[in-house]
Amino acid sequence: MNWEAFLAPYVQVVEELKVKLKGMRAQYEFESNQSPIEFVTGRVKPVASILEKAKQRDIPAEKFEEELQDIAGVRVVCQFVDDIYTIVDMLRSRNDFTIIEEKDYIQHKKESGYRSYHMIIRYPVATIHGEKHVIAEIQIRTLAMNFWATNEHSLNYKYDWQIPVDVKARLKRAAEAAFRLDEEMAKIKDEVQEAQRIFHQNKSNRKQLKEGDRHKNEIFNHIER
Repeated sequence: MNWEAFLAPYVQVVEELKVKLKGMRAQYEFESNQSPIEFVTGRVKPVASILEKAKQRDIPAEKFEEELQDIAGVRVVCQFVDDIYTIVDMLRSRNDFTIIEEKDYIQHKKESGYRSYHMIIRYPVATIHGEKHVIAEIQIRTLAMNFWATNEHSLNYKYDWQIPVDVKARLKRAAEAAFRLDEEMAKIKDEVQEAQRIFHQNKSNRKQLKEGDRHKNEIFNHIER
């Protein structure tokens, strides 16, 4: 298989989705100074990981495009749990891709304790051979969920997806602690956001003052010359 050619549309999907989601974040901040999107990341699954997953699930190469739904993956990270559902509604309203499946692992957490919201989408990509519809995954989660999931992923690699029972139990307790943190932060969401608005407003004011001082200095320097 020519992996570079095979993965090129997936790379394009990830880059386009990142640009669009970051644009949505910037628009929220411009209009309300408060965005449900904290940050956005994306990646195309490495070839070794694709082959490993295909082997585990007994998926032949000709079915990679349909049955491996996370070759292209974008992650949206939020501060608060209800921000996740704001983003979900926002994505549902878009017409530049088609949602083919949704998995709510927040309301229905995995046995491991994993929580996140997954959307499987079909995204149209313009290629030199015409339009191609590529399947991609969007994960939406809080900072606390992301911290936990990142560490679980590292441990899975360390133990070759066979995490010892005692470590699994600790991970599960950590997942519940992370979710309790999300629940507690939700109770003071208004206070947190007000503090952030004040911070950003003060930062903006300081920037304007600095620009004003710089402009004055330029005027004085011009007069002296």
